[in-house]
Amino acid sequence: MELENKKLSNDDFSRIRQEVLQQWPTGKDVDLEESFAYHKKLPEHKIFSKKLIKAKLAGTTLIQPRAGVALIPEHIKLLTYLQDKGEADLLPTTIDSYTRQNRFQKAEEGIQESIKQSKSMLNGFPAVNHGVSGCRQIIDALDTPVQVRHGTPDARLLTEIAYAGGFTSYEGGGISYNIPYAKNADLEKTIRDWQYADRLTGIYEEAGISINREPFGPLTGTLVPPCISHAVAIIESLLAAEQGVRNITVGYGQCGNLLQDVAALQTLQTLTDEYLRIRGHGDVNVTTVLHQWMGGFPQDEAKAFAVISWGSTVAALAHATKVIVKTPHEAIGVPTMEANAQGLRCTKQIITMLGEQTVDTNSLMDEKVIISSETRCIVDKVFELGGGDLAKGAVRAFQAGVLDVPFAPSRFNAGKVLPARDNEGAIRLFDPGALPLTSELLEFHRNKIAARAKFEKRDASFQMVIDDVYAISKGRLVGRPN
Repeated sequence: MELENKKLSNDDFSRIRQEVLQQWPTGKDVDLEESFAYHKKLPEHKIFSKKLIKAKLAGTTLIQPRAGVALIPEHIKLLTYLQDKGEADLLPTTIDSYTRQNRFQKAEEGIQESIKQSKSMLNGFPAVNHGVSGCRQIIDALDTPVQVRHGTPDARLLTEIAYAGGFTSYEGGGISYNIPYAKNADLEKTIRDWQYADRLTGIYEEAGISINREPFGPLTGTLVPPCISHAVAIIESLLAAEQGVRNITVGYGQCGNLLQDVAALQTLQTLTDEYLRIRGHGDVNVTTVLHQWMGGFPQDEAKAFAVISWGSTVAALAHATKVIVKTPHEAIGVPTMEANAQGLRCTKQIITMLGEQTVDTNSLMDEKVIISSETRCIVDKVFELGGGDLAKGAVRAFQAGVLDVPFAPSRFNAGKVLPARDNEGAIRLFDPGALPLTSELLEFHRNKIAARAKFEKRDASFQMVIDDVYAISKGRLVGRPN
């Protein structure tokens, strides 16, 4: 089929679905009507979309960790601990790497090895292999809504089993789960495959079951300018809405400058609402998520807690609907459940202390104007390149470098944009590549970088970019020369 931003017909969806459900034996257990009935019996406090809407209306920020292990009893134990001891408002199920690549036989071997070794030999939960009944054991055992988080370019079977299994929120998108994650995944194919996942979400919505969808906001998580991550989030939201999705959480990865981060989160909500409304999807309920710092962490645990606290502060002051929480063991590897719970409690304390405070200054307003203007330049150009069709435009925009994610591995990404911090630590464009910004905006970035270079008494160069990538892990925000 030719790629276009158009709702999949029932015939096309059914034809694709027959193939999808045959990818692994557990697909045969998916029954839509029976799945609808299971979801309708879930109590309200287990439904992700309802908890998000309630938090948005109250202006509170919910906290959510990342977590996932190979075996069902251990996964339940882990999530129960994070729910009870970590005080998590929302829970994750992080999917293992084999499942993300649809290598289900290798995931099965990982399950068997985990049983043999009596510990998880996978870096997440293999939901497809555990099937519908296995997933429902997770949902039934907990009192908190659970989201599937993964990183899968072709997540169609995973989506089917996750939804039938009772998960009420699902992360990802055809751009955000391709460009930052894969080298050779064809962008047209991943957008088309995620149209299937979103159409399935729309089918549940039409049956009265609102499943929350969350494009992956941070992208590479490394010095990504807000306008780039915003543009991708808006595009994926519009693609999802076209397929019938009505509850969307757009995300942003913390960059480190307080004013820029607060401005970014607030404009993300406003711009997503604006573009959805303009394109006829004003009935979509939009919420926001801040991802705490995604870059390198200090190895010292006390310093790591400071980074976590800073992200918690941003989430609270920006009134993000939820925040994805890091742990003090980020520099070491996979965190223990105790460290995960520590990160959650640290975040909860900061959010409670700052929940009624806000940041409202002229500098904040200026930053919001800049981010909004840059994002509109990019998104409007994507529509132009597609002749009004967003799906086609997204593919052509990456080909032209109009959309360009810094440090992404994908060969479909131009990789020309280079970000660096300005003198206050905000993310600016050292090299804008082919981003379609106005001459005034480009001059703004040049002046910001030049002001930092003057302050540091050095030429503006690629070394600034390198210094900034490693700065936070070394205890600084701006990568100053020694």
